[in-house]
Amino acid sequence: MKYQSKKKAIVLLADGTIFYGKAVGKEGTAFGEVCFNTGMTGYQEIFTDPSYYGQLMVATNAHIGNYGANNEEVESDSIKIAGLIVKNFSYEFSRDNAHSSLQEFLEQNNLLAISDVDTRALVSYIRDHGAMNAVISTEVDSIDRLKKELSAIPDMKGLELASKVSTKEPYFYGNPDATYKISALDIGIKKNILRNLSLRDAYIKVFPYNTTFEEMSEWGPDGYFLSNGPGDPEPLTEAIETTKEIIKRDLPLFGICLGHQVIALANGISTYKMYNGHRGINHPVKNLITGKGEITSQNHGFAIQREETENHSDIEITHIHLNDNTVAGIRMKNKNCFSVQYHPEASPGPNDSVYLFDQFIENIKNVTAAV
Repeated sequence: MKYQSKKKAIVLLADGTIFYGKAVGKEGTAFGEVCFNTGMTGYQEIFTDPSYYGQLMVATNAHIGNYGANNEEVESDSIKIAGLIVKNFSYEFSRDNAHSSLQEFLEQNNLLAISDVDTRALVSYIRDHGAMNAVISTEVDSIDRLKKELSAIPDMKGLELASKVSTKEPYFYGNPDATYKISALDIGIKKNILRNLSLRDAYIKVFPYNTTFEEMSEWGPDGYFLSNGPGDPEPLTEAIETTKEIIKRDLPLFGICLGHQVIALANGISTYKMYNGHRGINHPVKNLITGKGEITSQNHGFAIQREETENHSDIEITHIHLNDNTVAGIRMKNKNCFSVQYHPEASPGPNDSVYLFDQFIENIKNVTAAV
């Protein structure tokens, strides 16, 4: 069987540190920023989440692949991670509704994956030394060349990636006869966000990342949405300008993750790259409005400046991350606009925060009722 003759592989970090493993199947080399996700389930959704574009994913769960792959459990049309690093890879699976093994799914998407890595040691190292670029490769005898190539890979800070994952042309999602119409800016949108909006009687038109406000407003939407996505938010100048126009007109606006950061930038609040991002499905958040705690799904490597947010006269912090007190949600005091730094649609993850979609629809409803 394939797993009996796996080829040697390495994880080479930008600082020269090396971890050893073996190729899952495909041989080759892949570059990206190394990061880790602490979720125990939902690996297929993680791999296809556009927010992870260009990243080498370390799975902290010791067993990956044991429940195979299902064609419906995807958040985009293809795998978006640059490569996969795991401890134990399961070539066989034991789930009735799986359509294939995970290995077959990875091969269909031409993804390099390596296993037998001491992922506990690797994650501990990343926690201590911060996020950095890395390369995974089966070319274990070409360390010097790999180091040279790795040094030429751009850092995530300042990197615009939304254009790599955004739709090229506008498209519709949901029931055309739905009560509400929403224009969504795709800067890396997940399918489950669209599902959640559609389930709340909304028909969504999804636009490319660089769409102007005029183009988004042409079909007469009742509300606007800014999606999650990969990379640094600061280079998204077109999305920021579009957001400013939406806010200026006091139209219902909701942003998630990268969309949250774009809303902050549109209000003059700066963002920064985190030492280590938040990636997992058990992140504790406190809703400062209700006083209730939420267990949330998160995936981001950038955050908005808390001090600047607190000092902004038009912005109120609505949610905080309880592990490090970073800003997890904001709303504008004088406009119909709010956002969160986590994933209320989860997939994978808990459903503690799905009420935010209801809140968005309620905001839209209040505006349409007043017209």
